[in-house]
Amino acid sequence: MNKVTKLVLVAGLSLSIVGIGNSGVLNNVSSAASAPLKVGRVEAAAHGTKCFTVAVAVVQNGKIIAASLDDYQFLSSEVAKGVPNSDKDFGQNYKDPNVVLASKKTNTKYYSEHMKEEAKSTVSYDKNLAAIEKYATGKTVKELEVVLAKKSISQMADAVSGATLVDTKGYLTAILNAAKAAK
Repeated sequence: MNKVTKLVLVAGLSLSIVGIGNSGVLNNVSSAASAPLKVGRVEAAAHGTKCFTVAVAVVQNGKIIAASLDDYQFLSSEVAKGVPNSDKDFGQNYKDPNVVLASKKTNTKYYSEHMKEEAKSTVSYDKNLAAIEKYATGKTVKELEVVLAKKSISQMADAVSGATLVDTKGYLTAILNAAKAAK
């Protein structure tokens, strides 16, 4: 079960408890906690032109309460596990049979080693994305808009503690767009 699914299930259980509270069992539950959860998902070009990003945001009362990111890129089938059906009919459509469309999160060990070699990264890929997700979580859509408008790409990379990705601003913009798309 992925992180967002778990978060939505936990939030749903929390909301069911809130429902009990409204019937008198728990009287001190704020109305803000009972606001509906909205989920948004977008595909973006948060990190250059050789991959695409999928960003998901769970929003309640205009506040991002959970976020999830992943990049998908064609990687060598010798080192990466492809998306489902890469070894079936779907994979027959790959231009080069020696590459697969792959989640960078699923292949975090390989991709982190690649980042270390190419860019001297000291933080693994999955931990970078987790830091960016954490940074967005708890901010309102408006707060994130303001931060992204005020900070340059390099300032944004420095603003997120625990993340070393130069495209941090691109990833946060993808989360913001997912939050805005939440329904």
